[in-house]
Amino acid sequence: MEEKILNERVFKVISQLMNVPLEQVNEHSSPENIDQWDSLVHMNLILALEEDLKIKFTDEEIAEMIDVKLILKALRSKNMTST
Repeated sequence: MEEKILNERVFKVISQLMNVPLEQVNEHSSPENIDQWDSLVHMNLILALEEDLKIKFTDEEIAEMIDVKLILKALRSKNMTST
């Protein structure tokens, strides 16, 4: 999957799950700048990404995925993108 397409899919899931406009979601999005992003929503986000992308995250990966940039990094580590 191309990185741009992966980013768009992740941003869309976040936008829908957290009920924020898509244009407000980017690599710098985090609980610090999205008020709706709490621990429960975070777990729902992980589950939604696993379902949407047909992957499974380890507990260690989930613990490190604290913002969009780190979520994308975890997905790249699973070879979800091609260059």
